[in-house]
Amino acid sequence: MEKIIRIGTRDSQLAMWQATLVRDLLTANGHTVELVPIKSEGDIDLVTPLYEIGVQGIFTKSLDLALLNDRIDVAVHSFKDVPTQLPQGLLNAAVLERGPVKDLLVYKQDTAFLDDPAYTAHIGTSSIRRKAQWLRRYPHHQLHNLRGNVIKRLEKLAAENWDAAIFAAAGLERINVRPANSVILDWMLPAPAQGAIVAACRENDAFIREALAPLHHAETALCTGVEREFLRTLLGGCTTPISAYAYIRDGQLHFEGNLCSLNGDASFTVTRQSAAGNTAGMGKDAAEEVLAQGGREVIEVIRNVQH
Repeated sequence: MEKIIRIGTRDSQLAMWQATLVRDLLTANGHTVELVPIKSEGDIDLVTPLYEIGVQGIFTKSLDLALLNDRIDVAVHSFKDVPTQLPQGLLNAAVLERGPVKDLLVYKQDTAFLDDPAYTAHIGTSSIRRKAQWLRRYPHHQLHNLRGNVIKRLEKLAAENWDAAIFAAAGLERINVRPANSVILDWMLPAPAQGAIVAACRENDAFIREALAPLHHAETALCTGVEREFLRTLLGGCTTPISAYAYIRDGQLHFEGNLCSLNGDASFTVTRQSAAGNTAGMGKDAAEEVLAQGGREVIEVIRNVQH
C-alpha cells in the first residue's frame, strides 16, 4: 500500500501556503500527501504579548508533539519560529530556498511622520526585535502590541488609530496581501532565518528524510545556519531583540548580527565575511564578540525584566 505523507501545519493562511508549497513539491516527486491543520498555542492566545508568554517554540510546539506522537510525518514551519534546540528525536530535514527576507512598514496615510521629530507616531508590532530597533531609530514613537495571523493584524491596523505597523515582507507577499501603501525597511535587520521555510521530521524516519532531501536548498541552509548559531550562542529567542542576516555574493558569505536592549538605547552590531566554504563557527564567533562588547549585561537586564 502506498504511504500517504501527512504534513502538519498551523491553520493560518500563511502557514497553509507554506505547507501547500511543500506538499506540491513532494507531489511533483511522485509522493501522495495530505495536509493536517493543527492549532498552536501562539494562535490561540492572541492577547498576551509574545515576550510575556516567554515560551520557546510557541508556534512549533504543537506540531513537534504531533510528530513525536506519530500523528503527522512532516511539520512545516517558518524557520524563524523554530527554537535552536529541537526536541529529542526530531530534525530539520529540509530548508527550502529563502524568500523575501526584510521587514516592511504598512502605513495608513503616508510616511511623512518618519521625518517629523515633533510627531509621536503610533506603530503596531508584536516583535520585541522590531520594537527595539524601531525605538533606537525613533525613540519618541509609541509602540503597540499587535498579535494574530497576517490578515488579523492588517484588520487590526485598519481598525486602530495608529499610523503604521511592521510586518515581515515574506508573510504579506506569499499570500498576495501586501498593500500598496507599504515600504521595505532596508535599515531594519531581520530575525535569524526570516523568510525561510523548514520541513522537520522524526530522526528515525528514513523514508521521510529521503523524500524531503530534494527540497533542501544548501545555500539557504548555510546562511540560516550561521544566523541561528549566532542566536543560539546568545541564548536568544522570541523574547530577546536579536537580529541576524547572512547572504552569499561572489563566493563570499556576508554576515551581520545585532543585539539591542529592549528600548533600543543600547545596540551591539557585528559583521563577518568569509569564503562560503569556510564559515564554521562564524555565528558563534560573532555572538561572543557581542557578549564581550557588553551584550552579556544587556541580556541579563532583559532576563531580570521578564522574570
